[in-house]
Amino acid sequence: MPSSDASTGTRGVVLPPDAGEILIPIARAAITSELGEPAHYPSEQPAWLLAPGASFVTLTKARSLRGCIGSLEARLPLGDDVQANAVAAAVRDPRFPPLDPSELNQVAVEVSVLSPPSPLAAAGFSGAYAALRPGIDGVILELGSRHRATFLPQVWEELPNPADFLRHLWLKAGVEPGVWHAGTRLHTYTVKAWHERSLETKGRE
Repeated sequence: MPSSDASTGTRGVVLPPDAGEILIPIARAAITSELGEPAHYPSEQPAWLLAPGASFVTLTKARSLRGCIGSLEARLPLGDDVQANAVAAAVRDPRFPPLDPSELNQVAVEVSVLSPPSPLAAAGFSGAYAALRPGIDGVILELGSRHRATFLPQVWEELPNPADFLRHLWLKAGVEPGVWHAGTRLHTYTVKAWHERSLETKGRE
């Protein structure tokens, strides 16, 4: 990985290009410790870990999702946020049983750091389709106080068509797909993401 200039792509936390070499071990150590196994945290604690940041931690096993939990707004120091979301993805994602210690060596960890969300100016589906940037935008759907869901930019790899992307996002939020209700709000964000197996930066801005 390159290790020279810092990146301001998240518009919140200033991240060095090699931030994944700190964030991935922090996430894995938090999971390992939660499961009662000896954990090894990075000895280096750079200042950017103390800046407020929003993150998602995604776990995959045999290339299938095994857990994904995150924060849409920066409320905690980034290092703390990553640790909390790593533990939650491992043992509190309601879609999956808690991770077993025997699975530790079978799961791969991905950490995404989010930019602050920005409103998407769209009054209906056609406007949203035109405004969205496939492969770049993460999307948050909000409808009232009971319906909220998000897809990270990585979901575009599975749903590259904006109509399909939003249809599945509507379903995830528990909203009837294909219906744009009054009060529907969309926000977008970008991410910097690092995957444990490669530690390559996946900038989506």
